[in-house]
Amino acid sequence: MKKIIALVLLAGMLLTCSKAPITGRKRIILVPDSQVLPTSFAQYSGFLREHKLSDDVAKTNEIKEVGSRISKAVDRYMRANGMTKEANSYRWEFNLVDEPTVNAWCMPGGKVVFYTGILPIAKNTDGIAAIMGHEIAHAVAKHGQERMTNGMFQQVGGVATQIFTGTQIKDPKKAQMFNMLYGVGSQLGMLKFSRTHEREADRLGLIFMLMAGYNGEEAAEVWVRMSQRGGQQPPEFLSTHPSNESRIKDLKAYLPKARVLAKKLNAQATN
Repeated sequence: MKKIIALVLLAGMLLTCSKAPITGRKRIILVPDSQVLPTSFAQYSGFLREHKLSDDVAKTNEIKEVGSRISKAVDRYMRANGMTKEANSYRWEFNLVDEPTVNAWCMPGGKVVFYTGILPIAKNTDGIAAIMGHEIAHAVAKHGQERMTNGMFQQVGGVATQIFTGTQIKDPKKAQMFNMLYGVGSQLGMLKFSRTHEREADRLGLIFMLMAGYNGEEAAEVWVRMSQRGGQQPPEFLSTHPSNESRIKDLKAYLPKARVLAKKLNAQATN
């Protein structure tokens, strides 16, 4: 147990706390870009080899154009705010994959995939920009790297809990219950952590699409259309994502502030 405590203390000494861009949310990232990005780029290339790209030239070009406009706006913001090294590390790429999956994603380093299945939800160019801004925000805020770090803490906590129950709790049933409670609690904590990322990506994505000149009102409308698909959602506290209703409400409420921030950040980038 003393060794575990010593390791935890050592890790605490080595931790560096940073802040997410624009939102200022405190975060801890232990996995460096030098380790994450080469793997991310290789996995993205492998994914593209194994999946069919869309033959719809017009839609493919639209995805690429929207992605290019938003990523350039983000790049200007980074360079105007002392983040040149980080800006240089991104390898932005945007592809439309011909699959009915209602999803889009962005890997660390700026590798984006849209599935054709999400285009009816996007509905128009501004809808595509809302989804694109959200996915780009995940990469800019380094949510992938932060999740990796949190997973490491969860594993260390699990080992420490098992050691504690094995040495300090003599009743096997109580020890089992203690371990189970840790497992449930840590899982709920991870879900809340994921929802925090989603809300942050919603807000950052809204700012980014506005910076690129798109209509921010469409961000909430995307989630209105998503909610109209039907199907039962799990309770929010058991989900990795906020509910559609929560997202609609938050995006509408945040839009005035996002407009002010987008204007301010664009002004900084042009000075």
